[in-house]
Amino acid sequence: MADFTTSTHRAKWIFTPQELRDKYKAANQRAKQALEKYGATRMEVDIDGSFSYAEPQSDAKDSAEKRPKPLKVEEEQLLRAFYEFKIQDVCDAFKFPRKIQATALIYFKRFYLQWSVMEHHPKNIMLTCIYAACKAEENHVSAEELGKGIEQDHHVILNNEMLVLQSLGFDLIVYAPYRALEGFVSDMEEFRGANDDDQHETLKRMLEAARMEADKIMRTEAPLLFPPGQLALAALRRANVVHDILDFERYLRSILSRQQSTQAISELSVSLNTIDSLICKLEAPPTSKDVKHIDRKLKSCLDPGSHDKSKKRKHRSKESSTEVQDLS
Repeated sequence: MADFTTSTHRAKWIFTPQELRDKYKAANQRAKQALEKYGATRMEVDIDGSFSYAEPQSDAKDSAEKRPKPLKVEEEQLLRAFYEFKIQDVCDAFKFPRKIQATALIYFKRFYLQWSVMEHHPKNIMLTCIYAACKAEENHVSAEELGKGIEQDHHVILNNEMLVLQSLGFDLIVYAPYRALEGFVSDMEEFRGANDDDQHETLKRMLEAARMEADKIMRTEAPLLFPPGQLALAALRRANVVHDILDFERYLRSILSRQQSTQAISELSVSLNTIDSLICKLEAPPTSKDVKHIDRKLKSCLDPGSHDKSKKRKHRSKESSTEVQDLS
Protein backbone atom coordinates (compact mmCIF):
# COMPACT_ATOMS: atom_id res chain seq x y z
CA MET A 1 0.00 0.00 0.00
CA ALA A 2 1.24 3.50 -0.91
CA ASP A 3 2.56 5.67 1.90
CA PHE A 4 1.95 9.42 2.16
CA THR A 5 5.42 10.09 3.58
CA THR A 6 7.08 8.88 0.35
CA SER A 7 4.35 10.10 -2.04
CA THR A 8 4.40 12.74 -4.78
CA HIS A 9 1.48 14.29 -2.89
CA ARG A 10 3.81 15.18 -0.03
CA ALA A 11 6.86 15.92 -2.19
CA LYS A 12 5.21 18.10 -4.85
CA TRP A 13 1.73 19.21 -3.84
CA ILE A 14 1.96 20.70 -0.34
CA PHE A 15 2.60 24.45 -0.44
CA THR A 16 2.92 27.51 1.74
CA PRO A 17 0.16 30.16 1.65
CA GLN A 18 2.53 32.54 -0.16
CA GLU A 19 3.33 29.93 -2.81
CA LEU A 20 -0.40 29.50 -3.48
CA ARG A 21 -0.90 33.25 -3.80
CA ASP A 22 2.02 33.48 -6.22
CA LYS A 23 0.67 30.67 -8.39
CA TYR A 24 -2.83 32.14 -8.59
CA LYS A 25 -1.40 35.56 -9.41
CA ALA A 26 0.92 34.17 -12.10
CA ALA A 27 -1.89 32.26 -13.83
CA ASN A 28 -4.14 35.32 -13.71
CA GLN A 29 -1.38 37.53 -15.12
CA ARG A 30 -0.68 35.13 -17.98
CA ALA A 31 -4.37 35.13 -18.96
CA LYS A 32 -4.44 38.95 -18.86
CA GLN A 33 -1.44 39.06 -21.18
CA ALA A 34 -3.17 36.62 -23.55
CA LEU A 35 -6.24 38.85 -23.56
CA GLU A 36 -4.12 41.84 -24.55
CA LYS A 37 -2.23 39.89 -27.22
CA TYR A 38 -4.98 37.76 -28.74
CA GLY A 39 -8.17 39.58 -27.77
CA ALA A 40 -9.40 36.41 -26.02
CA THR A 41 -8.14 33.97 -23.38
CA ARG A 42 -9.74 30.75 -24.64
CA MET A 43 -7.34 27.91 -25.30
CA GLU A 44 -7.97 25.35 -28.02
CA VAL A 45 -7.29 21.87 -26.64
CA ASP A 46 -6.72 18.77 -28.75
CA ILE A 47 -7.55 15.32 -27.45
CA ASP A 48 -3.81 14.51 -27.20
CA GLY A 49 -3.45 17.29 -24.62
CA SER A 50 -1.77 19.83 -26.91
CA PHE A 51 -3.16 23.35 -26.66
CA SER A 52 -2.84 26.84 -28.06
CA TYR A 53 -4.59 30.16 -27.69
CA ALA A 54 -7.48 30.67 -30.08
CA GLU A 55 -6.74 32.67 -33.22
CA PRO A 56 -7.32 36.37 -32.55
CA GLN A 57 -10.21 38.14 -34.20
CA SER A 58 -8.86 41.04 -36.24
CA ASP A 59 -11.04 43.69 -34.62
CA ALA A 60 -10.76 42.26 -31.07
CA LYS A 61 -6.98 42.42 -31.22
CA ASP A 62 -6.80 45.99 -32.45
CA SER A 63 -9.43 47.68 -30.33
CA ALA A 64 -8.43 48.18 -26.70
CA GLU A 65 -11.75 49.84 -26.00
CA LYS A 66 -13.75 46.77 -27.03
CA ARG A 67 -11.47 44.35 -25.20
CA PRO A 68 -13.24 42.47 -22.36
CA LYS A 69 -12.18 43.18 -18.80
CA PRO A 70 -10.15 40.33 -17.28
CA LEU A 71 -11.20 38.64 -14.07
CA LYS A 72 -9.52 39.65 -10.85
CA VAL A 73 -7.74 37.03 -8.74
CA GLU A 74 -10.56 37.30 -6.17
CA GLU A 75 -13.20 36.72 -8.85
CA GLU A 76 -11.37 33.62 -10.03
CA GLN A 77 -11.31 32.38 -6.43
CA LEU A 78 -15.08 32.82 -6.06
CA LEU A 79 -15.74 30.99 -9.33
CA ARG A 80 -13.49 28.10 -8.30
CA ALA A 81 -15.32 27.90 -4.97
CA PHE A 82 -18.65 27.71 -6.85
CA TYR A 83 -17.49 24.78 -8.96
CA GLU A 84 -15.83 22.99 -6.05
CA PHE A 85 -19.24 22.89 -4.39
CA LYS A 86 -20.68 21.66 -7.70
CA ILE A 87 -18.17 18.79 -7.65
CA GLN A 88 -19.57 17.69 -4.29
CA ASP A 89 -23.11 18.08 -5.65
CA VAL A 90 -22.44 15.94 -8.73
CA CYS A 91 -20.65 13.26 -6.69
CA ASP A 92 -23.57 13.17 -4.25
CA ALA A 93 -26.03 12.86 -7.14
CA PHE A 94 -24.12 9.84 -8.49
CA LYS A 95 -23.72 8.47 -4.94
CA PHE A 96 -19.95 8.30 -5.39
CA PRO A 97 -17.87 7.48 -2.28
CA ARG A 98 -16.29 10.41 -0.46
CA LYS A 99 -12.87 9.28 -1.68
CA ILE A 100 -13.85 10.02 -5.30
CA GLN A 101 -15.28 13.39 -4.31
CA ALA A 102 -12.07 14.27 -2.45
CA THR A 103 -9.85 13.08 -5.31
CA ALA A 104 -11.82 15.13 -7.85
CA LEU A 105 -11.56 18.21 -5.64
CA ILE A 106 -7.80 17.80 -5.22
CA TYR A 107 -7.37 17.35 -9.00
CA PHE A 108 -9.46 20.49 -9.58
CA LYS A 109 -7.45 22.52 -7.06
CA ARG A 110 -4.15 21.35 -8.52
CA PHE A 111 -5.26 22.10 -12.08
CA TYR A 112 -6.00 25.72 -11.25
CA LEU A 113 -2.59 26.18 -9.69
CA GLN A 114 -1.34 25.86 -13.28
CA TRP A 115 -4.12 27.64 -15.16
CA SER A 116 -6.49 30.58 -14.91
CA VAL A 117 -10.23 29.99 -15.20
CA MET A 118 -9.99 32.48 -18.08
CA GLU A 119 -8.01 29.90 -20.04
CA HIS A 120 -10.12 26.82 -19.28
CA HIS A 121 -13.73 27.10 -18.12
CA PRO A 122 -14.09 25.40 -14.71
CA LYS A 123 -17.44 23.89 -15.70
CA ASN A 124 -15.64 21.67 -18.22
CA ILE A 125 -12.59 20.96 -16.05
CA MET A 126 -14.84 20.03 -13.11
CA LEU A 127 -16.43 17.21 -15.12
CA THR A 128 -13.10 15.89 -16.37
CA CYS A 129 -11.70 15.90 -12.81
CA ILE A 130 -14.65 13.81 -11.61
CA TYR A 131 -14.19 11.41 -14.52
CA ALA A 132 -10.42 11.11 -13.87
CA ALA A 133 -11.07 10.57 -10.14
CA CYS A 134 -13.47 7.72 -10.93
CA LYS A 135 -10.82 6.04 -13.05
CA ALA A 136 -8.05 6.58 -10.50
CA GLU A 137 -10.20 5.15 -7.70
CA GLU A 138 -11.36 2.24 -9.92
CA ASN A 139 -15.01 3.24 -9.81
CA HIS A 140 -15.67 2.82 -13.49
CA VAL A 141 -18.17 5.29 -14.94
CA SER A 142 -18.08 6.06 -18.66
CA ALA A 143 -17.82 9.63 -19.90
CA GLU A 144 -21.13 9.07 -21.69
CA GLU A 145 -22.83 8.00 -18.47
CA LEU A 146 -21.39 10.93 -16.53
CA GLY A 147 -22.30 13.44 -19.23
CA LYS A 148 -25.81 12.05 -19.61
CA GLY A 149 -26.41 12.12 -15.86
CA ILE A 150 -25.82 15.87 -15.70
CA GLU A 151 -26.96 16.71 -19.24
CA GLN A 152 -23.53 17.71 -20.55
CA ASP A 153 -21.67 16.76 -23.71
CA HIS A 154 -19.40 13.85 -22.82
CA HIS A 155 -16.96 14.86 -25.59
CA VAL A 156 -15.99 17.87 -23.47
CA ILE A 157 -14.96 15.46 -20.70
CA LEU A 158 -12.82 13.36 -23.02
CA ASN A 159 -11.29 16.29 -24.90
CA ASN A 160 -9.93 17.75 -21.67
CA GLU A 161 -8.75 14.48 -20.12
CA MET A 162 -5.15 14.55 -21.36
CA LEU A 163 -4.83 18.25 -20.56
CA VAL A 164 -5.93 17.61 -16.98
CA LEU A 165 -3.62 14.60 -16.57
CA GLN A 166 -0.66 16.57 -17.93
CA SER A 167 -1.44 19.53 -15.67
CA LEU A 168 -1.42 17.16 -12.68
CA GLY A 169 1.98 15.86 -13.76
CA PHE A 170 0.27 12.44 -13.93
CA ASP A 171 0.41 12.40 -10.11
CA LEU A 172 -2.95 10.67 -9.70
CA ILE A 173 -2.54 9.03 -6.29
CA VAL A 174 -3.83 11.51 -3.73
CA TYR A 175 -4.48 11.29 0.00
CA ALA A 176 -7.70 12.52 1.58
CA PRO A 177 -8.50 12.76 5.30
CA TYR A 178 -11.33 10.20 5.37
CA ARG A 179 -9.29 7.04 5.87
CA ALA A 180 -7.22 8.79 8.53
CA LEU A 181 -10.47 9.74 10.31
CA GLU A 182 -11.42 6.09 10.68
CA GLY A 183 -7.95 5.19 11.90
CA PHE A 184 -7.96 7.92 14.54
CA VAL A 185 -11.43 6.99 15.78
CA SER A 186 -10.35 3.36 16.18
CA ASP A 187 -7.32 4.61 18.10
CA MET A 188 -9.58 6.77 20.28
CA GLU A 189 -11.56 3.67 21.28
CA GLU A 190 -8.40 2.19 22.78
CA PHE A 191 -7.29 5.53 24.21
CA ARG A 192 -10.62 5.94 26.03
CA GLY A 193 -11.00 2.26 26.82
CA ALA A 194 -14.40 2.27 25.13
CA ASN A 195 -15.94 -1.09 25.99
CA ASP A 196 -19.70 -0.67 25.92
CA ASP A 197 -22.31 -0.03 23.23
CA ASP A 198 -23.06 3.53 24.32
CA GLN A 199 -19.44 4.57 24.00
CA HIS A 200 -19.16 2.91 20.58
CA GLU A 201 -22.31 4.71 19.40
CA THR A 202 -20.96 8.04 20.64
CA LEU A 203 -17.73 7.49 18.71
CA LYS A 204 -19.73 6.57 15.61
CA ARG A 205 -21.65 9.83 15.85
CA MET A 206 -18.41 11.71 16.30
CA LEU A 207 -16.95 10.01 13.22
CA GLU A 208 -19.93 11.02 11.10
CA ALA A 209 -19.71 14.59 12.38
CA ALA A 210 -15.98 14.61 11.59
CA ARG A 211 -16.68 13.42 8.03
CA MET A 212 -18.98 16.37 7.53
CA GLU A 213 -16.27 18.68 8.86
CA ALA A 214 -13.80 17.06 6.45
CA ASP A 215 -16.21 17.79 3.59
CA LYS A 216 -15.95 21.47 4.52
CA ILE A 217 -12.17 21.28 4.80
CA MET A 218 -11.95 19.89 1.28
CA ARG A 219 -13.50 23.11 -0.05
CA THR A 220 -10.82 25.27 1.56
CA GLU A 221 -7.16 25.60 0.57
CA ALA A 222 -6.18 23.32 3.45
CA PRO A 223 -5.64 20.21 1.23
CA LEU A 224 -2.92 22.16 -0.58
CA LEU A 225 -1.32 23.32 2.67
CA PHE A 226 -1.45 20.39 5.13
CA PRO A 227 -1.06 16.59 5.09
CA PRO A 228 -4.25 14.50 5.31
CA GLY A 229 -3.53 13.34 8.87
CA GLN A 230 -3.64 16.92 10.11
CA LEU A 231 -6.82 17.58 8.11
CA ALA A 232 -8.39 14.56 9.83
CA LEU A 233 -7.29 15.70 13.30
CA ALA A 234 -8.71 19.18 12.66
CA ALA A 235 -12.05 17.64 11.62
CA LEU A 236 -12.10 15.40 14.71
CA ARG A 237 -11.25 18.25 17.02
CA ARG A 238 -14.19 20.26 15.67
CA ALA A 239 -16.48 17.24 16.06
CA ASN A 240 -15.22 16.72 19.61
CA VAL A 241 -16.27 20.25 20.54
CA VAL A 242 -19.86 19.15 19.90
CA HIS A 243 -19.69 15.60 21.31
CA ASP A 244 -17.13 16.25 24.08
CA ILE A 245 -15.80 12.70 24.07
CA LEU A 246 -12.24 13.23 25.24
CA ASP A 247 -9.57 15.70 26.26
CA PHE A 248 -8.33 16.38 22.75
CA GLU A 249 -5.02 18.00 23.66
CA ARG A 250 -4.18 15.04 25.87
CA TYR A 251 -5.02 12.75 22.95
CA LEU A 252 -2.72 14.76 20.65
CA ARG A 253 0.10 14.45 23.17
CA SER A 254 -0.51 10.71 23.27
CA ILE A 255 -0.24 10.45 19.48
CA LEU A 256 3.02 12.42 19.35
CA SER A 257 4.47 10.37 22.18
CA ARG A 258 3.60 7.02 20.61
CA GLN A 259 4.88 8.09 17.19
CA GLN A 260 8.05 9.45 18.79
CA SER A 261 7.44 12.55 16.70
CA THR A 262 9.84 15.47 16.80
CA GLN A 263 6.89 17.80 16.26
CA ALA A 264 5.91 19.76 19.38
CA ILE A 265 2.30 19.87 20.55
CA SER A 266 2.37 23.66 20.09
CA GLU A 267 3.43 23.26 16.45
CA LEU A 268 0.66 20.74 15.74
CA SER A 269 -1.89 22.96 17.47
CA VAL A 270 -0.89 25.90 15.26
CA SER A 271 -1.55 23.78 12.15
CA LEU A 272 -4.94 22.63 13.46
CA ASN A 273 -5.85 26.20 14.42
CA THR A 274 -4.99 27.38 10.91
CA ILE A 275 -7.21 24.70 9.35
CA ASP A 276 -9.97 25.63 11.78
CA SER A 277 -9.61 29.27 10.76
CA LEU A 278 -9.95 28.34 7.07
CA ILE A 279 -13.19 26.49 7.82
CA CYS A 280 -14.54 29.45 9.79
CA LYS A 281 -13.80 31.73 6.83
CA LEU A 282 -15.66 29.36 4.52
CA GLU A 283 -18.86 31.15 3.69
CA ALA A 284 -22.07 29.61 2.41
CA PRO A 285 -21.46 28.05 -1.02
CA PRO A 286 -21.66 30.70 -3.77
CA THR A 287 -24.94 30.57 -5.69
CA SER A 288 -25.48 30.98 -9.43
CA LYS A 289 -26.67 34.49 -8.67
CA ASP A 290 -23.43 35.24 -6.79
CA VAL A 291 -21.25 34.31 -9.77
CA LYS A 292 -23.55 35.45 -12.60
CA HIS A 293 -21.64 38.67 -13.21
CA ILE A 294 -18.27 36.90 -13.01
CA ASP A 295 -19.43 34.17 -15.39
CA ARG A 296 -20.56 36.82 -17.85
CA LYS A 297 -17.12 38.44 -17.70
CA LEU A 298 -15.50 35.03 -18.11
CA LYS A 299 -17.51 34.24 -21.24
CA SER A 300 -16.48 37.58 -22.71
CA CYS A 301 -12.82 36.77 -22.05
CA LEU A 302 -13.09 33.28 -23.50
CA ASP A 303 -15.06 34.40 -26.54
CA PRO A 304 -15.53 38.18 -26.95
CA GLY A 305 -17.84 37.54 -29.92
CA SER A 306 -20.37 35.89 -27.62
CA HIS A 307 -20.89 39.18 -25.77
CA ASP A 308 -21.55 41.02 -29.03
CA LYS A 309 -23.98 38.31 -30.18
CA SER A 310 -25.80 38.51 -26.86
CA LYS A 311 -26.19 42.28 -27.20
CA LYS A 312 -27.45 41.89 -30.77
CA ARG A 313 -30.04 39.32 -29.65
CA LYS A 314 -31.24 41.68 -26.92
CA HIS A 315 -31.39 44.55 -29.44
CA ARG A 316 -33.40 42.46 -31.90
CA SER A 317 -35.70 41.39 -29.08
CA LYS A 318 -36.36 45.03 -28.16
CA GLU A 319 -37.01 45.92 -31.82
CA SER A 320 -39.47 43.04 -32.17
CA SER A 321 -41.23 44.14 -28.99
CA THR A 322 -41.53 47.70 -30.33
CA GLU A 323 -42.90 46.47 -33.64
CA VAL A 324 -45.52 44.38 -31.85
CA GLN A 325 -46.53 47.39 -29.78
CA ASP A 326 -46.78 49.53 -32.94
CA LEU A 327 -49.04 46.96 -34.57
CA SER A 328 -51.37 46.75 -31.59
